[in-house]
Amino acid sequence: MNSTSPRRRFASAAVAGVALTGLLSACGGSDSGDDASSKPSGPVTLDFWGWANGQEAVVKAFNASHKDVKLKYTKVTDQLTMQKQLTNAVKADNAPCLLQNTGEYVTSWVSQGALADITQYVQSNKDKFNPGSWAVGQVQGKVYGVPTASAPAFTIYRTDIFAKYGLQPPRTWDDFIAAGKELKKHGIKVTNYAGEDPSTLEVLAMQAGADWYSIDGDSWKVNFQDEGTLKAAKVIQEIIDNDLNAKLSFADYAAVQRSFDTGATATRQISTWQMSGMVQNFTKSFGKWALAPWPTFKGEAARTPAGTNQSGNLTLVSEQCDHKEQAAQAALWMSTDPGAVKTMASPETGSGVMPALADSESYVSEAISQKLLGKNYEPAKKIVTDSLGTIRTGWTFGPNWTAMFTEMQDEWAKVVSKKQKVTDLLAHMQEWTVNDLKQRGINVKG
Repeated sequence: MNSTSPRRRFASAAVAGVALTGLLSACGGSDSGDDASSKPSGPVTLDFWGWANGQEAVVKAFNASHKDVKLKYTKVTDQLTMQKQLTNAVKADNAPCLLQNTGEYVTSWVSQGALADITQYVQSNKDKFNPGSWAVGQVQGKVYGVPTASAPAFTIYRTDIFAKYGLQPPRTWDDFIAAGKELKKHGIKVTNYAGEDPSTLEVLAMQAGADWYSIDGDSWKVNFQDEGTLKAAKVIQEIIDNDLNAKLSFADYAAVQRSFDTGATATRQISTWQMSGMVQNFTKSFGKWALAPWPTFKGEAARTPAGTNQSGNLTLVSEQCDHKEQAAQAALWMSTDPGAVKTMASPETGSGVMPALADSESYVSEAISQKLLGKNYEPAKKIVTDSLGTIRTGWTFGPNWTAMFTEMQDEWAKVVSKKQKVTDLLAHMQEWTVNDLKQRGINVKG
């Protein structure tokens, strides 16, 4: 079983109440619970791999306040690089004790025996976190990671452009498409679909109530063609068919940011963390942005996806770590220490991530940028706070998610370039995912 796939974002993923064998596969290790070296006689140093802005400052603060445990930080380029480096490290038996990762990878890494069960070290702190975020690090009711972020989701848009053309912030996806058609007349794109990133399809399907993976008895059930997914596909297809989207790759990150800064693209559906990239790269449009609620499907109540990427929603402990208890406690500190949380929440000093804490609403002021929003800063606080109350829960990441997403990326690129329809992609993913699970020896229906 291999786990190599670029991915981002997090959702409330929980897998519980079912037999592990057959659901995750016959291979993969388990934590014996023997952590004889977890209480050494002298100070220990724990390797910590991550990619989020602000982590180096948090590590420095941790080391300054702890005598017996020190963190050695290695900055990884990005999420894709993390999966590749971790795969190599696990094979070489030199995985770091702590690593940043996102929710969709947890089940896959657990199935390979790469993560440590840290339930006994962190379970008593469960009430410090919001339930959705806490669920992300669990498989079979066991805890493998400490959450670091929530993901309120909303639209950010150019107020000057919308005002110039008499547009209101879109309340529904129908409104969004209508705004895109008007903006097109003036050479402006309403959104950007990177050809390598099908997360748009995932989050809209999530919002529409889809469940690509679920558990039925002792088997996984796969469904990429349910009502919710087809509803999401219809919206995306109309945007692509009408050429309302830019096609800028995140491989040229500067070009993507420049498109928003110059007004060539007028909106984004994002979470708080993406604001840090805007703040750090913009030069022309500060104060011209405002927030609006995530568009709804017509006639439906507000429901936002559980994330649109995040700068690191989990700190995981590896099975190969010789000091699991200290690693788990360090992960808890980074997610709960007030100074560390504020550092990471700020788009200036960190990644603009909303903390995963039960009182995460109190950090809204730190997580959004007054420089970016200008006079729209105060109204934006309510948009973010309200979004925290509408986040979709119950989305499950399957055991082959990483491989599945790699395959979906190739098919998504064909969708963006108009070589196939979204429904063609979905039909392919249904067949491919079922066959892949069977080849891995995992029980599957679909």
